[in-house]
Amino acid sequence: MVPLERQAETPLPTPHGLFRIIAYADEENNPMPHIAMVGEKTDLSQPVLVRIHSECMTGDVFGSVRCDCGEQLQEAMRRTGKEGGVIIYLRQEGRGIGLINKMKAYNLQDKGLNTAEANLHLGFEIDARDYDIAIRMLKDLKVKSIKLMTNNPEKVDSFISSGIRLVDRIPLEITPRQENYGYLKTKQKLMGHMIDLSADNNNHH
Repeated sequence: MVPLERQAETPLPTPHGLFRIIAYADEENNPMPHIAMVGEKTDLSQPVLVRIHSECMTGDVFGSVRCDCGEQLQEAMRRTGKEGGVIIYLRQEGRGIGLINKMKAYNLQDKGLNTAEANLHLGFEIDARDYDIAIRMLKDLKVKSIKLMTNNPEKVDSFISSGIRLVDRIPLEITPRQENYGYLKTKQKLMGHMIDLSADNNNHH
């Protein structure tokens, strides 16, 4: 198991409120640390609102609408900034395949493959992400019980026998766009994500 330790932390004011940002890595010069963002209003004596978010440079930084990642991150920041909570930002781009391979997968998707088929075509698992790091970070933050913001059943299952009590799942649904409807449909059908893609989707934010 790779060692994972707090390397630095500092207050971080954002449009969504004040957070404490904490970098976790195996050594202090690691250029890609995992990040915890702890909202100012977080109360560890209560179940903590938690979002485990895997890095998506195209969505998080550049606002791509090929996926819902950037909008999910902004909504998670808005809620944890307002109510308190923790965002765990894991450096596992493209469901663990990295940015270059994700871009190659996008080209395959443009030729008709879905997001899962594209990953398999490139020789990867449909979803190669690992949430063990997130659990270790939450334990270091002394989080005992959580309300998990996710549509992904794998994230829910990762807390079984983790030592952290999952008391609730909070949906994190983003209104589908024309550009990402197919992507969301694949997440729903092939990966079991709990997303409502019906025309009367009322989860507009």
